[in-house]
Amino acid sequence: MGILTEPFMQRALIGALILAPLCALLGVFVTARRMAFFSDTVAHASLAGTAVSFLVGLSEPTPGMLVVSLLVAASIVWLREKSGLYHDTIMALLLTGSVALGTVILSRLRGFRGEIHRVLFGDILAVGMTELVLAALLLGLVILGAAWLLSPLSLIAANEDLAHVAGIPVRWFNYGFVVVLTVTVTITIRLVGILLVGALLVIPPAAARLLSRNLRQEIWTAIALGAFSGTAGVGLSYVGDLPCGPSIVLLSITLFFVALVTSRFTGPNSARARASQP
Repeated sequence: MGILTEPFMQRALIGALILAPLCALLGVFVTARRMAFFSDTVAHASLAGTAVSFLVGLSEPTPGMLVVSLLVAASIVWLREKSGLYHDTIMALLLTGSVALGTVILSRLRGFRGEIHRVLFGDILAVGMTELVLAALLLGLVILGAAWLLSPLSLIAANEDLAHVAGIPVRWFNYGFVVVLTVTVTITIRLVGILLVGALLVIPPAAARLLSRNLRQEIWTAIALGAFSGTAGVGLSYVGDLPCGPSIVLLSITLFFVALVTSRFTGPNSARARASQP
């Protein structure tokens, strides 16, 4: 039972129990709005944020990561409105630009290789109480926001033009969602790293969609799958002496394939479900 007695493992389990469901909840709307590439762009911008933090002498890179990621996220939305370019073109431009900038800055610095590895691949074992409190507050905010604004969020995800006609302030909803998503991605990088954070936003919601018949069911299923894969992944990494972030992601992928097989018999698209429809 060492996993429950070691303080760093307790913090790791709490972090996984908060951040994995948080990503899964937001991921339902990320996948519905086809924004998976957006989360990857914001995550990779954190590399430039890390480099800027070290360049100005900060010992903790999270503030710089958050500022740069928010600037990149706002730039995506602004350039989409002003330039008329497609989202994927804008995001590819900013993703490659931020990675190039971060790499150039880090090439001029010395002594930060351990921190760079942590940002790229995650290190939930090093998560602190401040980050846990911030993550818990963010989870509470997202849950309350999703419960209060579920109808407009669902309509925007389904059809933005129809949401405009219905009188929903789509632009402000988009900016608010982008800010929350960016903050979540930045914090979750501590869990699985830049290279894998997109998986937590995509895989549990994708598995939940296979098993669900409506949006509410999909949200709760995604949260449950995220919580299980996060905590079980931490436990697996402890028992097998494996990297924590990759363990969580591989377990999530396993659950996805289990959901894929299960959905063939019990999901909304199964033969039994089709046969029961009038």
